[in-house]
Amino acid sequence: MLLDDGRDLYKGMPTSAAPVIEYLRQLEARGVTHVNVDDEARLILREFYMRARKQGGSITASRASTPAPTTSSATAAPSAPQVAKKGTERPLPAGNTAAKKLASLKSQVLQWPAIKQLQSLRKTMVFSVGNPSADIMLIGEAPGFDEERLGEPFVGKAGQKLNGILKAMGLEREQVYITNLVKFRPSIPNQTTNNRKPTPEEVAACLPFVSEEVKIVAPKVIIALGSTAAQGLLGKKASVASLRGSFHDYQGVPLRVTYHPSYILHNEATSEKRKLWEDMLSVMEYMGMPISEKQRGYFAS
Repeated sequence: MLLDDGRDLYKGMPTSAAPVIEYLRQLEARGVTHVNVDDEARLILREFYMRARKQGGSITASRASTPAPTTSSATAAPSAPQVAKKGTERPLPAGNTAAKKLASLKSQVLQWPAIKQLQSLRKTMVFSVGNPSADIMLIGEAPGFDEERLGEPFVGKAGQKLNGILKAMGLEREQVYITNLVKFRPSIPNQTTNNRKPTPEEVAACLPFVSEEVKIVAPKVIIALGSTAAQGLLGKKASVASLRGSFHDYQGVPLRVTYHPSYILHNEATSEKRKLWEDMLSVMEYMGMPISEKQRGYFAS
């Protein structure tokens, strides 16, 4: 940060403030213009400001204008995405409703440093769809061609299959919350309609957003669709076959692993359809949903 006469505001500051200075420089280099600070940090910043005033000259940012600290509890512009404190590596959603918090979360994805640094994901974000306060949350791996084109998860053939599964459970798509681990379509050279699975690095970069989505939606149960989603959430390198059949835990929420709808599209065996349906029946039983004899008998033979 520079004064109008070109002097460096940080020069001469106490060495105890070095970590704060370094962090501010990193944020400034990323183009960040607003940060949330606690009371202790606000006092340090105010000290910087007062020293600059004594040296003479007004303060201007070397890359972007930064407001002088005040004693107000709200130091960031309301429309600006919040920035996580150093070391937390997680987004900080704002708002007083689940819908507003999710909108705030979504606004931070495009500028998330870990995602931008990858340079292996396409540019169109596909965030989520459904009820922000749903009891059931379904998590897939990443958007594909159709999802990128329409800007909504699970809208292609796999999405149609998922809609049919939900309907068989007595649910509408709008009643549940649907999202993916990775918020952008993984890229391939000369890519057209072909898709690929996200890498562990791509999953790790986006996982903080899924973690916050779970906190905001606060579902009663999570359904992980496919091995990529299951492995990313549970941190286990294991197959769907070995993970399904029982409930796991993710952030205190029961999690059921089952096959991705695309697997069923490519495997028409009745036995595989039955396995997926047994997982859905287990979710229905856990939720206390009514189950008819007809539903219990789906794909039983």
